[in-house]
Amino acid sequence: MQVFGVKTPLIKSGDDLVALALKCSHAANTPILSGDIVVFSAKVIGVSQGRLVDLSKITPTKKAMALSRKYSIEPPFAELVVREADSILGGVEHAVLTVKSGILVANAGIDQSNAPPGHAALWPEDPQGSADALKKRFKDHGLDVGVLVIDSRTLPLRMGSSGVALGVSGFSPVEDLRGTPDLYGRPMKLKRAAIADDIASAANLIMGETSESVPIAVVRGAPVKLEEGHTIEESFIPQDQCLIMHLLVPRRQAE
Repeated sequence: MQVFGVKTPLIKSGDDLVALALKCSHAANTPILSGDIVVFSAKVIGVSQGRLVDLSKITPTKKAMALSRKYSIEPPFAELVVREADSILGGVEHAVLTVKSGILVANAGIDQSNAPPGHAALWPEDPQGSADALKKRFKDHGLDVGVLVIDSRTLPLRMGSSGVALGVSGFSPVEDLRGTPDLYGRPMKLKRAAIADDIASAANLIMGETSESVPIAVVRGAPVKLEEGHTIEESFIPQDQCLIMHLLVPRRQAE
């Protein structure tokens, strides 16, 4: 498998991300081909969709002010977290643990890094819809590709961040290995491979987290079959079946 970073100019509201991906990948001598998976940062999709928020125009609610004091975050930013999160589970200094679109993530995915001063960048309103729309735009250019919309997240008891898929179009995000025998013939009972998240992490390594200006990556030769009809919902697991969340949620409710 190969991963190519696609360096772009600064993304602005209204930019055609597919046209930019095609132009910039061609200029780098790594043109996008049918069969590739094209990975987009959720942030640049959000920016292109006008999902940049001027924090000076946000009025914090009482709930946001309490969150701000408890976790040492700016009140307007706390207000955005309150608005964007599906649920708030707790936090540490400077970060709030939330569930957003079925994903355990800090600050509901809201980010001030690489956003203009005084602004915050939000996830696309519909990451799955964005992935489908981007795939269709590539199809309009005669290219049959898979598309991933990704962000970074932290994992329990691990320092640092890795990639996570928010939207997937053109291939299954999960490979079900249950029943597959191991080296000694024992069938797997629980094993599933998080294919989309694995590819997201590989792309995230190339795209970077700071000033790289590489918001798009091209993945070639990934061990997936391109096919229609899959969405990121295949990656979700109910909270009562999740190894981590089934412990966190009852504790939070008890508090």
